[in-house]
Amino acid sequence: MITQTDVATAATAPPRWQDLTGRILMAITAATTLVPFVEGVTRLGDLSDDLILTEYWRTCAYLVFAGMWALLAVAPRKQRGMWELLLLHKIAVTIQAAFIIDVPHAKLTVIADGFVSLMTIAAYLLCRGWHTWRRGALGPNDNR
Repeated sequence: MITQTDVATAATAPPRWQDLTGRILMAITAATTLVPFVEGVTRLGDLSDDLILTEYWRTCAYLVFAGMWALLAVAPRKQRGMWELLLLHKIAVTIQAAFIIDVPHAKLTVIADGFVSLMTIAAYLLCRGWHTWRRGALGPNDNR
């Protein structure tokens, strides 16, 4: 039996190639975010006591971001607010790094966070990420 939600979702879903391309972009972004996680883990043993907790927190955050992008790759229109949270953070960090471009690592941050911002924006458009906010997008019980 076809429900009203099924009809609405099918009518607004992006073409298959767009959806697949957006999902692949999110999967690539998730995978590449594991690189700074591994790099961070390798640096933890050489840090002073006053930096270890902050760097550990920062390193673990890469896992959180990788997981968020992975969730979007799997279900891009079932993660209400996830797209917007990722974009808010990555764009804010890119802008801040641009303002302090002469600080060590700021140029790399502008490049890295700018790149993942662009990848996320492209995937958001390709996958029609804004559709998570439509009524019925998360299923028949999403209005609880």
